[in-house]
Amino acid sequence: MRQLAHTLTMAGLEVEELKPVAPPFTRIVVGEIREAVQHPNADRLRVCKVDVAGTELLNIVCGAPNARVGIRVPCALVGAELPSGADGKPFTIKVGQLRGVESQGMLCSARELQLSDDHGGLLELAGDAPLGQDVREHLRLDDSLMTVKLTPNLAHCLSVYGVAREVAALTGAPLQSPAFPPVLPTISDTLRVTVNAPDLCGRFTGRIVRSLNTRAGTPAWMVERLARCGQRSVGALVDISNYVMFEYGRPSHIFDLDKIHGGLDVRWGRAGEQLKLLNGSTVTVDDKVGVIADDLQVESLAGIMGGDATAVSDDTRNVYVEAAFWWPKAVAGRSRRYNFSTDAGHRFERGVDPSQTVNHIERITQLIIDICGTPDTRVGPIDDQTINLPKAVPVTLRVARAAKVIGMPLTLAQCADAMSRLGLPLVQHESGAHGGESGSITVTPPPYRFDLTIEEDLIEEVARILGYNNLPNTPPLAPVTAKLRPEARHSAFAVRRSLAALGYQETIGYSFVDPRWEHELADNPDPIRLQNPIASQMAVMRSSLLGSLLQVLKFNLDRKATRVRAFEIGSVYLRDTSVSDTDNTVRGFHQPMRVAGMACGGVDAPHWSAKERNVDYFDASGDVAALLAPVLPGFEPAQHPAMHPGRCARVMVDGVAIGFVGELHPQWRQAYELPGAPVMFELDLDAVLRRPVPLFRPVPKYQSVQRDIAVLVGESVTHDALMAAIWSAPVQGLLRDAVLFDVYRPKTGAVDAVVTAHAA
Repeated sequence: MRQLAHTLTMAGLEVEELKPVAPPFTRIVVGEIREAVQHPNADRLRVCKVDVAGTELLNIVCGAPNARVGIRVPCALVGAELPSGADGKPFTIKVGQLRGVESQGMLCSARELQLSDDHGGLLELAGDAPLGQDVREHLRLDDSLMTVKLTPNLAHCLSVYGVAREVAALTGAPLQSPAFPPVLPTISDTLRVTVNAPDLCGRFTGRIVRSLNTRAGTPAWMVERLARCGQRSVGALVDISNYVMFEYGRPSHIFDLDKIHGGLDVRWGRAGEQLKLLNGSTVTVDDKVGVIADDLQVESLAGIMGGDATAVSDDTRNVYVEAAFWWPKAVAGRSRRYNFSTDAGHRFERGVDPSQTVNHIERITQLIIDICGTPDTRVGPIDDQTINLPKAVPVTLRVARAAKVIGMPLTLAQCADAMSRLGLPLVQHESGAHGGESGSITVTPPPYRFDLTIEEDLIEEVARILGYNNLPNTPPLAPVTAKLRPEARHSAFAVRRSLAALGYQETIGYSFVDPRWEHELADNPDPIRLQNPIASQMAVMRSSLLGSLLQVLKFNLDRKATRVRAFEIGSVYLRDTSVSDTDNTVRGFHQPMRVAGMACGGVDAPHWSAKERNVDYFDASGDVAALLAPVLPGFEPAQHPAMHPGRCARVMVDGVAIGFVGELHPQWRQAYELPGAPVMFELDLDAVLRRPVPLFRPVPKYQSVQRDIAVLVGESVTHDALMAAIWSAPVQGLLRDAVLFDVYRPKTGAVDAVVTAHAA
């Protein structure tokens, strides 16, 4: 079994898990309860006489509610070892006394044998199970369960027969093709079916079966096989449909015929139509979702799940069995719209063989008759409508191209053998000028291989048949070309290093955030919403980094952190109709990179030599200036939805706004229950990365001279305006530096302010 698992894995069918069907246990045999009487000293116990085909009956005390005369169950004999318990040690059965009555063994449930989690009672075996036979042999427990993890292009392996077909191709073992003997009709009844959407349904096949006993139990062999496929038993009809799906990869549906009003209409949905599904949920469809409807209402989601209104039940007597071919593109993504997935949708959206609908209807019909049939059962003829089937397009494989892609020598014979083993019909076989090392092969993909459309698909098939473990280990060869960053740009790492030097710690937040952040902190009434968010608080794409940083800040403050400084570099997402589709952009959406920081608490760590002071706007603007150095930014009063109206500024570089800096708005500080007022900034990363290229300047010939200049200005004149006026003075390049160091405001008089600057 391990060798088979390795072979499948090396062919691209990854065996994710290989485990035994049942854990080890010994001396557990088939027994029949011949007598069951009430325990004299316990209300919930019974004293059973059990026949295990021995010379005398065993006396066993049992507390299971279904312990009754006539059933056959697993019986652990004295000396038997049950599967390991919580302590990892096997449990040994001994002769014991239970409330004064001797017990010579133990009757077992499925949970006690670790076959399932069912602990509702004893595991009931088939009525004809041989008495005394080892349970492992009777239930075929000396077997292994193989879990195969498939890539989306291997949908033809989503069945037992599909995997068997691959094993035959890989090992050369003969494939036992199934036979589908027709079930001859005994009545002429048919159901009117109209297919009005050929782009939804390419083939629709069905038949009527009347007078069934749907209360019949599913055979034990079918329940066992379904369980090993991870499917619990529901009812005979549903089990039959699921069984054929796992057997041949064909999802089907069985309708209660008496609940169908008139005929069936296969079409696209209409806006506002609703359907209650088998899982109990009610969905609203539109013209993008395929449905099966009767004359009154929608009855099923095409290729995904049936409706509750026509579901079969124990009272069902007449059924309509349906098997169809649904176009993969018509099914893909529909179940995700309603936040669930089904086995049927998983298969149909990858492609199901359209040529086998009739054969699979015959198989389902025969199973229905064998399990649910009665002397009055009648079968109608098969109604098969072929509307729009995929057309097989030949695909050509060039041997030289395959050898180049795979990276090893190949011959035409090897490629032809791989195609033959996979059952791909050969259309053309051409030898090249260089014999076996060139040439081409043209094949027609069979109807169950929806993944074979281009040459690279056939190359992959050749590699799978050869075995990935047989491919040579060839290191890639490529020229190494250094990517040099322009001298006029910083690197993002340099920005991170600068912020870390200022005391900030980097955080990484999700790009999808709480809609509340967008409304409150970014004033974005229409954020970009996710179609299928992973959580309600992560439903929109962020247009600002401040929300993520505020969450980090609150998380730390709630855990008694007194001083927090954090920054993040990441993308934000904005609507922009001017953006078109390219290799790194999406039409209608602008995704700029930004850098943002947030600080709260003391400027420095507490120290005895200095008085503690909390960070304020000037600290944040100073960090921005240090980050942009040697470029000198300007700051002008501004409004930002997340920042204090009077303590917020727009950051300007060369007359262009590149971001904001300020203190958190008191409203949001109160809403988020923060003990202090944090300061923050958010800048366009591209502007931060730009830097002036150093230029050569001669050393001054003369010693510097410093002058203090007092200027009379109005109260409304800003620092930036005054410095701009000083630098624009006609001093012919003699001015080296200027610093504003004092402001004098007289209590009375006509002068608004006297500003003293230090110039050199």
